[in-house]
Amino acid sequence: MIIKNASILVIDDDADVLTALRLLLKPLVKEVVTEKNPSNILSQIDRAHYDIIILDMNFNGLVNTGNEGIFWLNKIRKLKPETAVILMTAYADIDLAIRGLKEGASDFLMKPWKNQKIIETITTILHNKTSKSTKKQALSKNSTTIIGESTVMNDVFMKLKKVAPTDANVLVLGENGTGKDLIARALHDNSNRQHKPFVKVDVGALTASLFESELFGYKKGAFTDAREDRKGRFEAAHGGTLFLDEIGNISLAQQARLLTVIQNRQVTPLGSNEAIPVDIRLICATNIDPNALADEKKFRKDLIYRINTVDIIVPPLRDRGTDITELSHHFVSLYAEKYNKSTFSFDAGFISKLKKHDFPGNVRELQYVLERAVIMTDGNILHADDLVFSAIERPSSSSNLTTKSLNLDDLEKNAILTVLEKHKGNVSKSAKELGITRAALYRRLEKYEL
Repeated sequence: MIIKNASILVIDDDADVLTALRLLLKPLVKEVVTEKNPSNILSQIDRAHYDIIILDMNFNGLVNTGNEGIFWLNKIRKLKPETAVILMTAYADIDLAIRGLKEGASDFLMKPWKNQKIIETITTILHNKTSKSTKKQALSKNSTTIIGESTVMNDVFMKLKKVAPTDANVLVLGENGTGKDLIARALHDNSNRQHKPFVKVDVGALTASLFESELFGYKKGAFTDAREDRKGRFEAAHGGTLFLDEIGNISLAQQARLLTVIQNRQVTPLGSNEAIPVDIRLICATNIDPNALADEKKFRKDLIYRINTVDIIVPPLRDRGTDITELSHHFVSLYAEKYNKSTFSFDAGFISKLKKHDFPGNVRELQYVLERAVIMTDGNILHADDLVFSAIERPSSSSNLTTKSLNLDDLEKNAILTVLEKHKGNVSKSAKELGITRAALYRRLEKYEL
């Protein structure tokens, strides 16, 4: 990355330090933002993207008897692992600086600093980030990138890593809009079949008359419009992966036909008596509740056992914690480029409103909401008012009353979010209103990944 395109955040409680660094860096980089109060770090990195954060290690207060700089380094690394952090320290703090490097800091600067040393450090870090990004882009051409760092998504990634290299049949479960097709594609892209076909079929949309011809193919003359031989999707996926989406919506008769093909690993096209062997890796997906699949009046158990060697449950967006921030930055950047708009940043109210929404339409709904916001806004800062949630996805007020969680952790989390929004991210004022210490609030922020 060229230094003139970089955005840098400087955090120090010394106004003279902030002024000196702003004057030094402003002519060289795209943007320099300074922040005196470390309590505002979370809101700063939530509403804007920074390539580098320069972080002082010693502020006025300590958290849990540890150095506050290390505390904030860990928070930044957790929320924005892609952002480089440079620690600023005095000679007496060299041991802490080394500890910071072990915790994930990119480098550290000594106070008083040399201007040329700061510029060289920033340039080196940006160059290294560009090299890593280029390698990552090269890899992503042959693999699917799924955004997420939450605990529930890490569980999904762990399962993907173990299952993808095998030929095991996989059943992907999850609500509409959670990204089941991305999981299926990731399984293929990370398998030994990645250079072979990946064929997707929405079997739930196939009529009874089209089901067999689409999946198993037909011979010329098999029916009125069969003017030539045609391969079915099973044959088309030979050697690769066949992804049957919405498998829970097919009839019992279709299930019986599908079971026979999966068991025998061969298809017989319509109008033919000759069975054709097929070598496929089968992935199925459905948004139907797993309990409903256990009802034999709706779904054959013998078919479930065949397609469900391993199941992967894709969590709803409301359970993915801080992933919503990462996804938001991704989609806004994507649509800003698509519609030829400048880079956007988010204000605190924008992120807070996103986090409070349940997103019944999951990632797909988030994507459409952010596309609409990018199209309609005139400035380059997205505010809460720019978010308009579709009435189609929005639950009714009566529904909210009956489904709202009364879990104590949920109530505490919502109270913290409400107070933080009220005080615009100021931790000291929020802690005072909640009746707890700053240290206690920090612990809860970490607990709930806020």
